[in-house]
Amino acid sequence: MEYVLTTDGLTKRYGHFTALSGLSMHVPKGSIYGFVGKNGAGKTTLIRLICGLQAPTSGSYALYGIPCGDPGIARARRRMGAVVETPSVYLDMTASENLRAQYRVLGLPSDEGIDDLLALVGLGDTGRKKVRNFSLGMKQRLGIAVALAGDPDFLVLDEPVNGLDPQGIIEMRELILKLNRERRITVLISSHILDELSRLATHYGFIDGGRILREMSAEELDAACRKCLRVETSDIKALARVLDGMCVPYKILSGNSADIYAKVNITRLALALSNAGGELISMQERSESLESYYVSLVGGANHG
Repeated sequence: MEYVLTTDGLTKRYGHFTALSGLSMHVPKGSIYGFVGKNGAGKTTLIRLICGLQAPTSGSYALYGIPCGDPGIARARRRMGAVVETPSVYLDMTASENLRAQYRVLGLPSDEGIDDLLALVGLGDTGRKKVRNFSLGMKQRLGIAVALAGDPDFLVLDEPVNGLDPQGIIEMRELILKLNRERRITVLISSHILDELSRLATHYGFIDGGRILREMSAEELDAACRKCLRVETSDIKALARVLDGMCVPYKILSGNSADIYAKVNITRLALALSNAGGELISMQERSESLESYYVSLVGGANHG
């Protein structure tokens, strides 16, 4: 498999604080890689290192197979666009003026393509409107347009939906999917908003305490997330006795409901529950969410 980004034992310390601790990860070409972790887990530190904003304490990383210590790493970084923490835009300029400024920074010979770029991110009709009057979602999309100015094939987004309203989140999701599917741009998204990330990512890296706990594809995650049968009963104690007798794993959720983590014969379960003095009221198949999977993964790591 071809990788856009790899890291090997990457470590970053600030005095006595270790932000990254031997982190190793692999971002496949063409993927939308969800970099999953709570605030303070090390996501932004990793992004700052690969963007060249800081240097690692130890370990290494490579972009397009070029190691960070190689003279060619600066050229490799020109193939990458990034929005780190907050969009770097000029508030007293228009959207097109912001892009012209970025074109000059990159040394691009003309302004050709600016209108197309603004249209791509949904800002083609902003005209002379100053960025300070943009909504947060518009500023985020302008930040992505600035990151795309050099025509990169790797886009790094740090918490891109933070603070957005529901409509802004949908627009951001559609834009990321469009860039990945139509422009074949590999996207690395760091986020702690896991429900939204699960609608986008093709691959995941779970980070906690500055190290990668696990990497997996979306298909592998689907297989790993436990499916369960959520049942509602008139007598939860009777249900617990029946399931214990059947040697079936389960979890009590409330005074009348539980999740069963195994395939069971519904007729047999209902009959056994009836004989124990209870009644089966309802049942529904469910899957473990990305959020609950991450919590169990981090919990296991913290208590291992």
